[in-house]
Amino acid sequence: MNDARSTLISVLCPVFNEEPTVPLFYERLNAALAPLADRYDFEILFSDNRSTDRTAERVLELRAKDPRVQLLSLSRNFGYQHSIVAALRQAAGEAMCVIDADCEDPPEMIVTFIRHWEEGYDVVYGVRDLRAEPFVLTWLRKIFYRVNRMIADSDILLDMAEFCMISADVRDAVVANQSTFPFVRAEIAHVGYRRMGIRYNRQRRIAGRSHYSLYGMWRFAVAGILSSTTVPLRIPLYLLPPLLAVNGLGFWGQVTGRWPWGFELLVMADLLYLAVGVAFLSLYTARNYRNVVGRPVAVVDWRRSALNSPRERSPNDLERLGPRC
Repeated sequence: MNDARSTLISVLCPVFNEEPTVPLFYERLNAALAPLADRYDFEILFSDNRSTDRTAERVLELRAKDPRVQLLSLSRNFGYQHSIVAALRQAAGEAMCVIDADCEDPPEMIVTFIRHWEEGYDVVYGVRDLRAEPFVLTWLRKIFYRVNRMIADSDILLDMAEFCMISADVRDAVVANQSTFPFVRAEIAHVGYRRMGIRYNRQRRIAGRSHYSLYGMWRFAVAGILSSTTVPLRIPLYLLPPLLAVNGLGFWGQVTGRWPWGFELLVMADLLYLAVGVAFLSLYTARNYRNVVGRPVAVVDWRRSALNSPRERSPNDLERLGPRC
């Protein structure tokens, strides 16, 4: 880097109903970035996923005191991953750090991220060791990451979360993805570049309550698998030889009379095979349909946003309708 003093770094914070955490998070973040103020400029971009509390108002209160703070307000709740992509598209920095506002991922680690980015790493990411959650959940997460990596079509970074710092080149490659089902950590792993993982213990939420339920975790895991591998589409092919063996065994039992339950076993096995095949085929077909339709990943409500430089135009702001007021 030729002139670090003119370098802008974007800190991207996806939020949804985080009214009590936003001021506390900002205090910790501001204190963490203060030692770097003589070397870097920062923008702090809150990507609000259409909160129903006063999260947006809290961000605007901070902006009134600190012009580095910006608000990117989405037109509705598009989901966590979508709000990250919207923030990545809006960010103007030469590097950008993604961090949640609940402080479970410590803002103080951003300084470490920046140091390794200065060394030439394009991706610096947090590797979560211990969590403030039941051991069983942590164990299941680790199993998921390793199974997903084993069956993935491309690389998967073990125990990686969205808490990371990436260069502008990596950001450009990630947002160039045309999928309407973004899975940011998988996209970062897929594009490659020089990477470094830093292990840390995840902390307890600083305030408020988590919006992440067991159902949300299940959906997230399914989304991660569908976004990174086509193995489920091949499962019916892998199951075909044992299915043929079961059918042969059931037929032999019926003919010889040695297995009176052979026919019932044959029907159950065939129905299970069809159910698995149709389920996976339906999931991937639905995703292909959504991608072909090509709806935007997220729509920005520019009137409710407060930005220093609205660089990205809204997908529903067509040229023939003239400029925005």
